[in-house]
Amino acid sequence: MQQSRPERRTEERYTLRLPVIVRSLDNGTREQTCVTYDVSARGAFFHLEAKLPEGAAIEMILTLPSEITLTESLRVRCRGKVVRVIESAPGARIGIAAVIEQYDLTPGTNQALQTHSTPSSS
Repeated sequence: MQQSRPERRTEERYTLRLPVIVRSLDNGTREQTCVTYDVSARGAFFHLEAKLPEGAAIEMILTLPSEITLTESLRVRCRGKVVRVIESAPGARIGIAAVIEQYDLTPGTNQALQTHSTPSSS
């Protein structure tokens, strides 16, 4: 019988299928495109073709559609790190849980980025 792990999430997660570009900041310009499985204010879960190690610094770029923002589409560039890697079977996509440490918002195409940091969990 598998023992359950205590819940570590502090923010509510939302099942959202949003296209996202994931860039490894530790590996230069390595970039992968995927779709989120779920998202919260402090993190996201998605599946990649190539593995990223736990602790790897990453950048995620996604666009929240107007159906979510209830105004115009919003581009979000997040910086964070990989906190969990789930490998299910050889050749299968790899599950990546990432924490968001900072994010920049771009409302519209001609406005400056607004930078925000997420509160650290203690």
